Amino acid sequence: MPGNIRYLIFDTAGGPCGIAWTPAGIVRFQLPGEDAATTRRLLLRRLPETETEAETAAETGAPPPDVARAVDAVRRYFAGEAVDFTGVALDLAGRSDFFLKVYEAARRVPWGRTTTYGTIARDLGAGSEMAREVGQAMAKNPVALIIPCHRVLAAGGKVGGFSAPGGSSSKLKMLALEGISFAPPAPAQQSFGF
Repeated sequence: MPGNIRYLIFDTAGGPCGIAWTPAGIVRFQLPGEDAATTRRLLLRRLPETETEAETAAETGAPPPDVARAVDAVRRYFAGEAVDFTGVALDLAGRSDFFLKVYEAARRVPWGRTTTYGTIARDLGAGSEMAREVGQAMAKNPVALIIPCHRVLAAGGKVGGFSAPGGSSSKLKMLALEGISFAPPAPAQQSFGF
């Protein structure tokens, strides 16, 4: 794979994102970091090669049309538009069959909806006892947002972890962008204020 990876750091309303691709598809997506340099570092650090090789093997480049459409979709997403990433070509070479099935199931969770690790495990015929393995797949998701792991929650609808910059608070922000709130409901009656 050395020499086949190109990448781009680009601005969105949510901050600078990064995307890396091979001729087969998108191999890595980086959610917004603090700044473009941080996003670049995080993107390159998590490419398929080792950290040292990734720094030298990936090169910046103009995205081909399919990657440019994905970049546009990401920009629209962070601007608050409902976006469907299911048609984006991915290069997930080297992932286990189970992880690939988990990622395929997660890709079917639409904008503004959520599911749980246990539900995905059951839907795959693995049984809810495999929820932890589903969570591991989500934690190792190389293309967060495109595979919407932020829409996969822990048991009982709890937020759970998130391995992107900002952790769970980033997950909550992305879900809020999609109209999903974890805030307690407003009281039905107003207090008298005394």
